[in-house]
Amino acid sequence: MRLLKRCLVAFSILALSIGALGQELNTAAIDQALGRSGQKSGEVYKLSFPRTDLHVVVNGVVIKPGLALGSWAAFSGTDEKAMVMGDLVLLQGEVNPVMKKLRDAGFEITAVHNHLLDEDPRLMYMHYMGEGNSKQLATSVHDALAVSKTPLGKPANAPPDSENPAWVKAVQDAVGRQGGFKGGVLSFAVPRSNAITSTGMTITPAQGVAESINFQEADVGKVATTGDFVLTANEVNPVISALQDHDIAVTALHSHMLKEEPRLFFMHFWGVGSADGVGGGIRAALAKVSTK
Repeated sequence: MRLLKRCLVAFSILALSIGALGQELNTAAIDQALGRSGQKSGEVYKLSFPRTDLHVVVNGVVIKPGLALGSWAAFSGTDEKAMVMGDLVLLQGEVNPVMKKLRDAGFEITAVHNHLLDEDPRLMYMHYMGEGNSKQLATSVHDALAVSKTPLGKPANAPPDSENPAWVKAVQDAVGRQGGFKGGVLSFAVPRSNAITSTGMTITPAQGVAESINFQEADVGKVATTGDFVLTANEVNPVISALQDHDIAVTALHSHMLKEEPRLFFMHFWGVGSADGVGGGIRAALAKVSTK
C-alpha cells in the first residue's frame, strides 16, 4: 500500500511538471517557424523583422530601419493557447496579399494606415492579432510576410555600436529619460500607468501599448524623431498642442486594436531640429500622458 501511495505521489508530481511545461511558449518552435530568434520581455516573446530592403526618405532624411521600418510579432499565453499581436511595414502593393494570407489563417486585421507623411516610397502599416497554437501562428506570420519583400533570412549579427555620439546624451537630457541606442537609433519605450486589457487579457507594453519614441541623427546638429503616443481620449488634444507648440508635426491619429479597454488612440508624429528643441517637445508631450 505504501509503495502504491509513493507511486501515485510520484505520478502526480510528474503530471504537474509536464502540465507546467505545457504552460510555457515553445520559443524554439516559434524561432524555427520564423527563421530567427526574439527576445523575452516578461511573459511576452517578441521577434522583429526590420525592412532593411527599403530605402525610405522623408523630406531628405534617409530613414534607418530602427526609426520607423520595424515589423514585429509579439507572442504571449501558452503553447496551445497563444496570442500573437504585431505591426507589419508594407509597400502599398503588399497590403492586400499579406492581408489575405493572414485572414485565410484566421487572423484579425485590426488596423491598416499610414504612420508617416511625405515618405518615398509610400508605406502602410498593418496591425493584426491571432490566437491558437503558437507554432501554427508563427508559421502563418511567416507565410504572410513571404508574399511581401520583407527579408526573412536569419539576420546577420549587427556590430555593436561604438561609444554613443554626443547627440544621444543631448536628447536624453532634453527628454528627461534614458533610452536604448542601437543601429544608430535612440529608442524610448515609456509604459502607461494604467492597465490595458483586450478580451479579458492584459496587454503589456511589449505588445505595443507603450509610448514609443525614436530618434536618429538627421544632419549635423539635428535629429529626427518619430514614433507613436498611446493615448486615452482626454489626452489626445493636449498632446497635439504640446507637439505643435514645439514644431513637431502630427502625421496620423487612429486605432491599432479593436477591443481594448480603455479605448486607446495612437498618434504618430515627425520632427526635425536640434536635440534640445525636438527632445524638449517630446518631453512636453509626455507630460500630458499618464505614464510610469
